[in-house]
Amino acid sequence: MTPIWHIEPSLEWFTKSHEKTAVSHLGIEFLDAGPDWMTARMPVDARTVQPMGLLHGGASVLLAETLGSVASVAVVDFDKQVIVGQEINANHLRPVSSGWVTGEVRPIHLGRRSHVWAIEIRDEAGKLTCISRLTVAVMAREG
Repeated sequence: MTPIWHIEPSLEWFTKSHEKTAVSHLGIEFLDAGPDWMTARMPVDARTVQPMGLLHGGASVLLAETLGSVASVAVVDFDKQVIVGQEINANHLRPVSSGWVTGEVRPIHLGRRSHVWAIEIRDEAGKLTCISRLTVAVMAREG
C-alpha cells in the first residue's frame, strides 16, 4: 500500500495541536497510523456519557470528525491548504457504558477539493459501536 500522507502523521503533533480543545477535554488520545489509516481512542466516562450512562452520540461524532479532519490535514500541504468540515453522519449501532472506544479512519475519496472519510468506532471487545462518514472541503489558505 502506497502511503496517502503528505506529511508523516505525528501523533505527538496531533496531540499538542489539540491542547485546550474539545479533543483534550474529552480525553481523546491519538494512537497509531499506517499507510492509509489512523486511530484514536476516547474514554467512556463522565465527560462522554449522556444521563443514562451510555456513550453520548455527540461524543462519538466528535471522535469521528477529529479523526477525519486530522487525516485530511496529513494528506494536504497544510501550509497552502486548509480543511473545513462540510458534512458528517453517524449510525450508533451498540451502546457502550464504560472503558474506551477506538476509532479508525480510512479514505473513501481524496480529491483536490474534497475528501470523504469512513470512520469505524469499536468498543474494547472490538464490537462496532458507531460508523460515520465525514466530508471535508479542501480550500486554499488565504494570506
